[in-house]
Amino acid sequence: MKMFTMLTRALRALFTPQICLIWGASLWLMLTSNHALFEHLLNLYPWNAHNAGFIVSIGLFFTFSITLWLMLLAHGKSARWVLAIILLSAAWAAYYMDEFGVIIDHVMLDNAAKTDTQEVMGLLSWGFVIKMLLLGVLPAWVLIKKVSARFFQRDPIMVRIKQIALLLVGMILVVMPCSADYATFVREHKMVRMYANPTFFHYSLVKWASKKIFAHSISGLQKTATDTVNVEADQHHELIIMVVGETARFDRFSLNGYPRDTNPRLSKEAVVSFKQVSSCGTSTGVSVPCMFSMLTRKQYDEDKALHMENALDVLHREGVKVLWRDNNSDSKGVALRVPYEDFRSPAHNPVCDDNECRDIGMLSGLDKFVEKNKDHDILIVLHQMGNHGPEYYRRYPDAFKKFTPICKTGRLSECSQQEIDNSYDNAILYTDYFLSEVIQFLKKYDSKRETAMLYVADHGESLGEHGIYLHAAPYMIAPKEQTHVPAILWVGQHFDYQLPQITPYAEYTLSHDDVFCTLLTAYELKSEVCHAEFGWLAQNRELQEEQRKHLHPIKASGTN
Repeated sequence: MKMFTMLTRALRALFTPQICLIWGASLWLMLTSNHALFEHLLNLYPWNAHNAGFIVSIGLFFTFSITLWLMLLAHGKSARWVLAIILLSAAWAAYYMDEFGVIIDHVMLDNAAKTDTQEVMGLLSWGFVIKMLLLGVLPAWVLIKKVSARFFQRDPIMVRIKQIALLLVGMILVVMPCSADYATFVREHKMVRMYANPTFFHYSLVKWASKKIFAHSISGLQKTATDTVNVEADQHHELIIMVVGETARFDRFSLNGYPRDTNPRLSKEAVVSFKQVSSCGTSTGVSVPCMFSMLTRKQYDEDKALHMENALDVLHREGVKVLWRDNNSDSKGVALRVPYEDFRSPAHNPVCDDNECRDIGMLSGLDKFVEKNKDHDILIVLHQMGNHGPEYYRRYPDAFKKFTPICKTGRLSECSQQEIDNSYDNAILYTDYFLSEVIQFLKKYDSKRETAMLYVADHGESLGEHGIYLHAAPYMIAPKEQTHVPAILWVGQHFDYQLPQITPYAEYTLSHDDVFCTLLTAYELKSEVCHAEFGWLAQNRELQEEQRKHLHPIKASGTN
């Protein structure tokens, strides 16, 4: 009896009211906010006699991990608010992981921070509201309003140290019997671990915040390609339109072998579709500034790129008249120093309906810009809304509803695979129309200028493969659906290189890394920074002699 009394006292001293509250919060988070974690885990390790021990072990390990993390964060009176915020944020993360299979890493958080009102509205649903109320708002309200003050008395430091030690020992003990399974899991299934909520989510939040707070400061704007020389010898000025695509998959273009006819208009044009192009990132916030930067994917850093001249800056410095028109969120810092026009509202875009403003509206009034700059080279960048998800059905007018039935909600899990595919493919069909209209616009100037259109998508999209939707997966584990992007080129009669010269490069391994030098080359700008680059348009007559020795395939290992 005395032994039992001593044990009871020891447990009461070790498990104070606040520690019991933390354990309760941990169990709540594990049971309600980690559906995605266990869904992916059970796909890899189906529940049976052989796997049951490892699944229970890993469940305990992640529970102990959450508890340990909360022990470090929640202390005394502030624990009431800390735990409430954690419950709310975990419910938010759980919804998007469960609904779309996305991973909440630092890139995804950066995307969320930059999301505009229109994108936020597209992601909201009654499912989101209900989940937030039940899993976040309600338990947070109970913590703040109903839990007794005795649960928020500060624990002695030694009690916390003992709890942390107990948790560490517990984590070791649950791992030891299944050490071989853990070794495989850690080495081969990193993606699954990233669904641990809120531990990986909080790790990503700290990483994102630290990059913002402690980002290295670069004074002024670093100039790039300062040795640029214009070697143009033609009598015609360039007029090039570069279309930055949004969320377009390479394998959904019939130009690239897709069995559905999603490119009925482009297939009638003399275009080259590059078959092996990889993106710099899996999100707009990374890929767009990266593709215009001199930095490669491996070198790319957001803060560094923002403080460096990009391709548009170099062209502007060399006298090219640059215009950026945007029907997406914004230029992600690329067009800060060149003329920029927002086409997301009827104020500028004449082609808007109840759903949104259309990409085709970005062609309105361009004739005036060309006429105004008739004695100059011109680059026009059109940033599409394209296939921005998850509401693909909003990305095109009813006239392009060719493939039916369609998914008419942002909750993709409520739609069949066929409905998702149909709505996505209809949006590709509208992009085909838009690009064809861009070519028709350029043809009007083909007799007087060197005309060309270059279309490059920023990243791809997952449409349910492996239970993943949307994009922004960490690049090292991103599926090819998010990194293999379409790139299409059309050139006019006076351009420095014609399709027979370009077509042999259609199967070459290329990437967003090539865009910077491609643009410089297209305007007959010679620079040492591009001597080691393989430009998609490397057959430029004026640069041919300087670059002849560099015209060879880039090996796959050297493109990313």
